[in-house]
Amino acid sequence: MIDYQTFNSFPAPAVYLDIKAFDRNIEKVASLANGKNVRIASKSIRSVKLLERVLNSHDCYRGIMCYNPNECVFLAEKGFNDLLLAYPTTDRQALVKIANLYHKEKVITIMIDSISHMEILHEIASESSAKFRICLDIDLSLRYFGFHFGVKRSPLRHSHQVATLVRESKKYPTLILDGVMGYEAQIAGVADSMPGQSMKNGVISYLKRKSLQDYPRRRQAIVEAIKSEGIELRFSNGGGTGSLHHTREEEAVTEVTVGSALYAPHLFDYYRAFQYEPSLFFTSPIVRQPENDIYTSYSGGYIASGATGKEKEPLIHLPKGSELVSLEGTGEVQTPFKNNGDQPLAIGDVIVFRHSKAGELAERFTHIQLVENDQVIDSYTTYRGDGQCFH
Repeated sequence: MIDYQTFNSFPAPAVYLDIKAFDRNIEKVASLANGKNVRIASKSIRSVKLLERVLNSHDCYRGIMCYNPNECVFLAEKGFNDLLLAYPTTDRQALVKIANLYHKEKVITIMIDSISHMEILHEIASESSAKFRICLDIDLSLRYFGFHFGVKRSPLRHSHQVATLVRESKKYPTLILDGVMGYEAQIAGVADSMPGQSMKNGVISYLKRKSLQDYPRRRQAIVEAIKSEGIELRFSNGGGTGSLHHTREEEAVTEVTVGSALYAPHLFDYYRAFQYEPSLFFTSPIVRQPENDIYTSYSGGYIASGATGKEKEPLIHLPKGSELVSLEGTGEVQTPFKNNGDQPLAIGDVIVFRHSKAGELAERFTHIQLVENDQVIDSYTTYRGDGQCFH
């Protein structure tokens, strides 16, 4: 773990990666995968060099789950293969580029959940004399006495719906049904041990248990329905950092997706079932001292996506005993904080944050500084540093 004095000796503002902690998280995920292949969620990493590091670390790491079609093109041109676009897209220009990569034998699979998606892909593939690999996105959320627990994305929930779409896909000779994906977001993406929220934690834990009785059964039935249509899937994808310990046990799943575990942002501190080691931090210089115990740092207002709340704010990691000023939070260019700890501070020192989510911090910085044995040993570009901006 990097201590405060070490952070204080580095330039700020900047992003620092404890590379030993990062590598230990890589190994922990590999040990937990239970023989499944592990696909890396690129949105949680957003650095070519770090994606390469993970893929080269262990045989279980195979393929990348991308979040943007142009990102697929970018990574394919960087030499990556077996790319799964996690979300349906109607970006025709990007899809034409992906179709052209088919002729270069790049394995890129596009997510769909409707006939409309297939029609768009078929049209582009026909014009490009190409084929598209497709993956069916399944809704694994829980619906319990009228309450929806999970994300609202795909309309495909049951095996009969999937079987109907599989039969429709056979009408399009340009489409290859490559895989099926179901993300159990209500398990993977919802913390169940948030401080000061004991009642809410209890409800979430109960709903998670109910969900675990529901979606594995539905996923198994869906995979069997696809096979009964004469389709041999290349992969069945599931999971996330927050649900790996459950998804790895499912017979219907051939690969799990993991990303956030490697940086271990602070949102993942609040899960009962697992813990990973924080590895990614960002620093901001202290530029003001308006009161004896109040300091103001430059910038820091990097709020995480999703429904907003205190848990989406950056968390002060160091100096210990410091806390944000509740009426201001983290600011666009000024972030006041109260120092309740023993560490004496001065203008020019730094404050060290952890982001709430993993890869979103990379949108704010062009480089990630790798730290080992209290020294910066290398500097890796983020997507931003590579001149990329994937909307």
